[in-house]
Amino acid sequence: MKRKLNFNAGPAYLPQTVLQQAADAIMEYEDSGLSVLELPHRGKAFKAIIQECKDLVKELCNLDDSFEVLWLHGGGRLQFCMVPMNFLGENETAAYINTGHWSQDAIKYAGYYGNTQVVASSENQDFNVLPPWPQVIDNDYAYLHLTTNNTIYGTQWHTIPKTQVPLIADMSSDIFYCPRNYNQFDLIYAAAQKNCGIAGATLVIIKKEMLAKIKRQVPPMLNYQDQVRENSILNTSPVFAIYTSLLMLRWTKAQGLSQIGQQNKAKAALLYAELERNNAFTLRVMNPEYRSLMNVCFNGRDEVTEQRFALFCDENNITGIKGHRALGGFRVSLYNAVSLQMTEQLVAALQAFENSL
Repeated sequence: MKRKLNFNAGPAYLPQTVLQQAADAIMEYEDSGLSVLELPHRGKAFKAIIQECKDLVKELCNLDDSFEVLWLHGGGRLQFCMVPMNFLGENETAAYINTGHWSQDAIKYAGYYGNTQVVASSENQDFNVLPPWPQVIDNDYAYLHLTTNNTIYGTQWHTIPKTQVPLIADMSSDIFYCPRNYNQFDLIYAAAQKNCGIAGATLVIIKKEMLAKIKRQVPPMLNYQDQVRENSILNTSPVFAIYTSLLMLRWTKAQGLSQIGQQNKAKAALLYAELERNNAFTLRVMNPEYRSLMNVCFNGRDEVTEQRFALFCDENNITGIKGHRALGGFRVSLYNAVSLQMTEQLVAALQAFENSL
């Protein structure tokens, strides 16, 4: 099979080695006589898979035993609910930073459970920049929530200051993209289908001390304490999705976060430089300080150019670069598994397209 140049925002490109290992396990998992699709979710084999996943996350993030690691259902949207369900009392207020679509959804969902206050926003600039970090966060806030990388608009927080209140981050699209201080966060969640697996599983990292701050009674499936107590296996787990996350975690460890971070910088620098030079396109985020290393968003110079470029991609084995339906244009996702060589091939295609005009 000739693989396409795949720059999908998610489910995202996976390394060939991970695909082959997953395919082999579908036929038989480790001489067990069973497919990984048939493994009992409460059996010894799956418990070993989930334990190794937890251990690798802690190792990659340099976390100590003050953190718990969960593997849950429901994607980021369920976390938009679970966070306020657990940590926002009815008469309390949570602080949110609004940097676009996913932040806005998180704010909207939290409004079902308590009060929210937007303490920083770039909405008045069409989310083409990041807002100034809020200088003062009142200790009375239940927590501060932010989205570290904005897939739709192409902005990313590269540095995140310390806070006086619990700090909660949606890292669905940039977890493991480089070494960072994961210990400064009280809760991190990440839908797996970007940098750490396939759709169907969600990684949650939570400080143990947060578990004592749960505000209300919620059903066990939605309660972080109960999920920790049951080792993420309150019901049938997404076994294959978690197993694929294990394969991606092993791959990530083998690469090393420092090497991954260097490569991500190189890929993004190469593509941004070409889009700045290329007369056929215009970048959405003009200030390099705010640009995402994961999602590069741009437009054609006019509607006809966009139509021609979309056709050009179809004809040249390039897929996954259509922009989000809310904005249109184009978006190239440079997640960890996307190689520098793939990025170089895309840059060559951008140059060839310009020359064809």
